[in-house]
Amino acid sequence: MNNKIDKILVPIDGSKNSIRGLQMAIFIGMKSGAAITGVYSLDIIPHSEFQAEGSIKRVLDKEIKKIMIEAARLATQKGIKFREKIMHGDAGYNIIKLAHDKKENYDLIVIGSRGRGIMKELFLGSVSNYVVHSSKIPVLIVK
Repeated sequence: MNNKIDKILVPIDGSKNSIRGLQMAIFIGMKSGAAITGVYSLDIIPHSEFQAEGSIKRVLDKEIKKIMIEAARLATQKGIKFREKIMHGDAGYNIIKLAHDKKENYDLIVIGSRGRGIMKELFLGSVSNYVVHSSKIPVLIVK
């Protein structure tokens, strides 16, 4: 196991917990010199099921861009290299798929304990729970 942390993956959805996760990743990055990748996974309704998808997607894309600009600002003001990644589909699956990508070679996932999922009251922390149980690399959950 590599004890040096060079690359950190941080799921970001704009929720307070995801921002706390980003702040923890920035703290770790400052201590280790690690770069951060912020990932946003957008799970939208297929076009065939919802005709107004285009306009909703444009609004969501604009909101996601604002979230990522703020995340990049927080990281870069502390001297941390930040890049964004926007994926489409199931958040837990996408986070694990990216984390395990051999080309990316992440050392750590830092994730908020719960995000802004549609039914968060019913499935608190279901994405972070999935990530913890599926990840082959260390995961830090931030409350």
